[in-house]
Amino acid sequence: MKPDQHAGLLQRLQAMLREELRQLTLVQSSDRVWQMPFAAALASGFPLLVGAYFGRLDYGLISSLGGMVFLYLPGTPLYHRMILVMACAFGMAASFTLGVMSHFFPPLMVPALIFTTILVTMVCRFYGLGPPGSLFFIMAASLGAYSPTDAGQLPLMVGLITMGSLQACLIAFFYSVYIVRRQTPKPVPPLPAPSFDFVVFDSVVIGVFVGIALALAQALQLERAYWVPVSCLAVIQGASLRAVWTRQLHRVLGTSLGLLLAWGLLLLPLNEWTLALIMMALSFIIESIVVRHYALATVFITPLTLLIAEAATFGQGVPAVLIQARFVDTLLGCFIGLVGGMCLHSGRFREMVGKPLRRLIPGA
Repeated sequence: MKPDQHAGLLQRLQAMLREELRQLTLVQSSDRVWQMPFAAALASGFPLLVGAYFGRLDYGLISSLGGMVFLYLPGTPLYHRMILVMACAFGMAASFTLGVMSHFFPPLMVPALIFTTILVTMVCRFYGLGPPGSLFFIMAASLGAYSPTDAGQLPLMVGLITMGSLQACLIAFFYSVYIVRRQTPKPVPPLPAPSFDFVVFDSVVIGVFVGIALALAQALQLERAYWVPVSCLAVIQGASLRAVWTRQLHRVLGTSLGLLLAWGLLLLPLNEWTLALIMMALSFIIESIVVRHYALATVFITPLTLLIAEAATFGQGVPAVLIQARFVDTLLGCFIGLVGGMCLHSGRFREMVGKPLRRLIPGA
């Protein structure tokens, strides 16, 4: 390599590193008021407090997952807010139900998750549902698929997540009544153009790669492999290949630090009440900063989601083993999500796969 070529390569590398550092340290502005994170923490945390009171934190954790529908609350007029949140409550319960049902038929677990991901992503894109998009619906389906339960408890578990979703709708109503008097609601945005590529093709590709993530996790015999497809989905949803790469980098770095935080929390002498309060505090912090800096928010998202999934069996395992397993799951999921994002934003891949898919679904 000639000296001028070497210098040019070094300059491009330095420019790339500077851009990555800029993306990593970029803090977005936000007009989010503190009442929203407080209400979000209450929506996901109140079921935990009820569960701690009755000595059934495992029930509270399932209802807490339903409370995540509060995060889909838009800044639109009251009627639109409530319609959207109640629709999300139904979607959360339905996704969780499909996941739990697949638990009893292990060979159908991957196809069920692919179907759920495709269907939910199509609905989210057709109706223009904003962030976090299909993430929590698929997280509910994945956790449901790995819930240690029997067939007789299926109605109970579906009822628990439905109750959590409904109390989130109630909190969303009172919060909205309060906030629309202090902030002018945003106009209801028009629905996006329902193009085949945006609604159908992208949803199918995302669903297939989420299914591949779960299948690969099962093939590697990873314990409780639900975290791999969730990590894959969180990365692949980027609006561009650059966004996919940035989201992947942020998630890996944020998760690495978040697992250290989770490790420290798991070493504390916690009980049901302190677990519930810590999870509420994490929810408040996350919703305060996620709109400003995703990587920093991931530092707190990681211990929260880990506690949601593992708190019911708290104290029955070695924290270091659990942390190591979740880190491997995250790396695997992010890698598959990055590969999926490269395919999703490749013109050649779209042309090669899109044409036969159009013939398969001619009316889409």
